[in-house]
Amino acid sequence: MSQSDPVTDSDSPVGVLDRIRSNRTSHLALKVGIGILGAVVVAVGIALIPLPGPGWAIVILGLAIWAVEFVWARHLLHFTKKHVQAWTHWVMRQSLPLRALIGLLGFVFISAVVWLSVKLTMDVDLIVKIRDFLTT
Repeated sequence: MSQSDPVTDSDSPVGVLDRIRSNRTSHLALKVGIGILGAVVVAVGIALIPLPGPGWAIVILGLAIWAVEFVWARHLLHFTKKHVQAWTHWVMRQSLPLRALIGLLGFVFISAVVWLSVKLTMDVDLIVKIRDFLTT
């Protein structure tokens, strides 16, 4: 395509999806593909939630993938975004000591989840390991 060629709506990702949706068979294939891809991403995210890292972000990414094709996922994604933003704005309006306390409580909760996950899955007590490491 040369620079003088106009870019049509069919060249945009939305235009491509509209063309796919115009055919019943390809629309079904798109819906199944989006459903499977979103499910895999959500499942990986859920598996990563108890571990340190972006578990919830991956779940939300999977939800965004589903939202390309499913109205219920768009509504859930909007609901999630609205409540996360409300929580973030509320926390940012609080005093610095209260924000530090919220952060500390979050850290303690995540640490407890990690400790419990490692204890239950690998039968390793991280507290004992850390104590032994610090005393030797």
